[in-house]
Order: sequence, then C-alpha cells, then structure tokens
Amino acid sequence: MRTNIYVDGFNLYYCALKGTPYKWLNIKALVEYIFPRNAVNRIRYFTALVKPPPWDPQKPQRQQVYIRALKTLPNLSVHLGQFRSHSREMPLAGSQHVHPQMVQVLYTEEKGSDVNLATYLLLDGFRRDFDAAIVISNDSDLVEPIKVVRCELGLPMGVLCPQANTQQIARALRQVASFYRPVTRSALRAGQFPQTLTDCHGTFHRPNTW
Repeated sequence: MRTNIYVDGFNLYYCALKGTPYKWLNIKALVEYIFPRNAVNRIRYFTALVKPPPWDPQKPQRQQVYIRALKTLPNLSVHLGQFRSHSREMPLAGSQHVHPQMVQVLYTEEKGSDVNLATYLLLDGFRRDFDAAIVISNDSDLVEPIKVVRCELGLPMGVLCPQANTQQIARALRQVASFYRPVTRSALRAGQFPQTLTDCHGTFHRPNTW
C-alpha cells in the first residue's frame, strides 16, 4: 500500500526525542519498523529553522546536519515554517492568583508547520498521491484535515503518536484515525541513521553532542 508520511518535526522532537539519544532519527526506518506492510511512497517533514540561543549557539548547525541526513532519504521533502518572537506580559510563576506579579518575557513560537502539514495532506489526498497516509504528531489541530481525508476522500489515515506521557495524548486524533500507534523507545532505537552518511556534497557525521 503506497503510504505518505507527514511529520510534525517539532512535535516529534519535543514529545519523543528531546533528552534521549535517539535524535539521529531515520523517519523512513521508523515507519517501516512500526508498519512493515506499508510501502513508504513519500515523506514530508515540516519544521522551522531554529535560532541560536545564548546557552546553545551550535543548535542551528546540529539541526542543519540532521536536515541534511533526512535529505538522503528518497522522496523526502522539507517544508519550512518560521519562528516569531515578541514581547509578552505574563504572570510570574509562584505569584498569587488574584493579583499576580507580571513580567515581560520574550515569547517565541513556531508558525506555519501545522497549516503546511494540513495543506499538503489535503493536496496529496485530492491528487490521489497515496493509498494511505500517516501523520506523526500529537497536535489536535490536525483532527479536521485527517477527518476530511478519511471521511470525504475515503482514504485510510493513520496517526503515529510521539507523546510518551499518556496524560498528554491528544485523544481526538486517536478517535478520527483509521489506525493508531505510539512511537515506542524500541522503534526509535531501531530507526537510527548510521553514524556516517554520504550525499552529493560528501561525507558527514552525526553530531557528537546533542
């Protein structure tokens, strides 16, 4: 069954990869480990380029190396959103609820990935680019496009949920999906790239620290 994969990159990272040794993740290998009967037709990876925080100036370079690794996979495309930062007044943690102490914080949010993912999922569905699709995300904002593809287009829709904390799983996604699986530690372990990869620009390696 021709299967397209739609990856919410930041959701996958923060739900399943942050703080683990499994960040060098081969998306195709991960999906094939969990769904061995599905033939991966296309992978769309949605993310945004990070900016270097003062405490981790090498963060953008590591992300670029990982994106380079992803691009060694056949039929994989990277779709970029953007980060937006603005000042916001928010209550200080631990202050009283009635008249909380307010502080100005620099609030950074990623914009565009969920909309881009939904757009390409629907576009590919209407084009009949796949026989089934799998969304890797725990974002309940994707419920409606998943429902449209499944109910209006009659195409099977799977959700591969990266959220390890069962209390934070978006249950609405599970309810609208044709099939549903969690991203397990064993699957992450099995789905790693080799330490060294080669592309048209030469040989490169997994970052030493992450």
